[in-house]
Amino acid sequence: MSCGEPHETDCSEVLSHLYEYLDREMPDSDCAKYEEHFDECSPCLEKYGLEQEVKKLVKRCCGQDDVPSDLRSKVMGRIEVIRAGQAGAEDDPAGPSPSAESGASERPTGEPDARAASAPQQSTGPQEPLPSAEHPRPA
Repeated sequence: MSCGEPHETDCSEVLSHLYEYLDREMPDSDCAKYEEHFDECSPCLEKYGLEQEVKKLVKRCCGQDDVPSDLRSKVMGRIEVIRAGQAGAEDDPAGPSPSAESGASERPTGEPDARAASAPQQSTGPQEPLPSAEHPRPA
């Protein structure tokens, strides 16, 4: 989308980062640049206002559920593990370790990784053939 007017910051750039702006997840210098754009571009300001109202509505209607404290601590622990891994990868010019690339990681709660739990289990015992029309199972 573009309003057709020349701006220092293009409308498509502003709209593609609108949620980052709404959530204040961008540097202050970028926020100032977008605020300037909204001051001079009414279509983008209208879109911003609409998205801001939707966000308020969602918060009012869906933001009342309390998160169980154990879930919150598990999620926060996992975030810290991921952040520590990213910080280590940035410091290591060789890149991430093989275990990080394969997705293997230690769980902060000592629980098995959900990916491993959902992986198909290999059977070690003999397999019984499935019944068919030619070879029905005995009754």
